[in-house]
Amino acid sequence: MLSTDKYELNLKEYKILFDKHYTSLCLFANKYVENLDASKDIVQEVFIKIWEKKIEFQTETTVKAYLYTSIKNKSLDYLKSKHVKKIDKYATKELEKLEKEVAFLSEVVISESSSIIENAINTLPNKCAQIIRLSIKSFSNIEIAEELSISVNTVKAQKKIAYKRLKPILKDYFSIIAFVFDSTN
Repeated sequence: MLSTDKYELNLKEYKILFDKHYTSLCLFANKYVENLDASKDIVQEVFIKIWEKKIEFQTETTVKAYLYTSIKNKSLDYLKSKHVKKIDKYATKELEKLEKEVAFLSEVVISESSSIIENAINTLPNKCAQIIRLSIKSFSNIEIAEELSISVNTVKAQKKIAYKRLKPILKDYFSIIAFVFDSTN
């Protein structure tokens, strides 16, 4: 069980996060749903999810990325709901346009993440970088060893070195990278 001090600190941080982003997120949601009350509900649902699941963030960038992506997805879900289709008769064409925009934004995030990862890999020694690139392409340690004509133990040792070097470089981008790998599966 959490101590009272810890609980109050978390509640205080949560309130600061909510106060800082609530208005802009409502306006953002409203661009999709064109209904201010529904926009407020969508934003509140996202914040409730953050609170209930005790979601933690590493940086301000990851907080914003999570919030805006969640709001966009909730807004699209709202537009797809039968209730809204019956009331507003929202054009299927418009919904498809929004979904394409979401796909485009996802591609931008994936591209940016790939660039961040590639830049980090480029800081590694050549052999380490080759091994990590093959590993990202789902090569097994045995396949990597065969491809590069080295032993499996060398592959494992080089991966260990690579992970140690990449971890501090990529630590601020973990949430974004996790989101990318989660959304591509």
